[in-house]
Amino acid sequence: MGGKHSSTGSSAPAEESAAGEAAPLAEAEGGSLTNHLLIAMPTLADPNFAQTVALICEHTDKGALGIVLNKPLPMKLSDVLSQMKLEPSSEHIAAQPVLRGGPVHTDRGFVLHRPGGQWDHTHKVSDSIQVTTSRDVLAAMARGEGPSDAFIALGYAGWESGQLERELRDNAWASMPVDPRVVFELPFEERWAGAWRLLGIDVDRLSPEAGHA
Repeated sequence: MGGKHSSTGSSAPAEESAAGEAAPLAEAEGGSLTNHLLIAMPTLADPNFAQTVALICEHTDKGALGIVLNKPLPMKLSDVLSQMKLEPSSEHIAAQPVLRGGPVHTDRGFVLHRPGGQWDHTHKVSDSIQVTTSRDVLAAMARGEGPSDAFIALGYAGWESGQLERELRDNAWASMPVDPRVVFELPFEERWAGAWRLLGIDVDRLSPEAGHA
């Protein structure tokens, strides 16, 4: 495994489209995992991805882009807003967690949210999940007027052409169609085991280390 996900620069086409600037959403055909969850197998030891759940925002023959959904950073939304010279309108907004979306471009913010609002750069992952990368959505969130169930992740996970397919063949990941409950409702610390439960598997029986991340 190693850290090969984290340093490839070949994810640029996917990155651009996640920002709403390039290709439209890939259709879920021909094996595309767009709008799927990747669930790290208990044996996946890569520190960037151990016990993670990632939302695949785009997967084409050029590669894949995903955002990790269950690794909060030691920072709050107020820290991100202050860097953009935005002021949160309440303590509740200021205290919202920020996720580590992946090891690539960790200075870049991705807001995952349910549909709603018109933003400059929004990528439709599915009818129930969108990703916005423009400043206007953060300004709205600071005012308390952002989309429902919105949270920000810094960075993303990128796979070059064929890489994700190889890792799935190597049993690094399980995959399943997105369940919005994992994205928006489950507490972050429960998402990995919760995704396994949705697959009908008690991960505690698979791994003695489960629950101690």
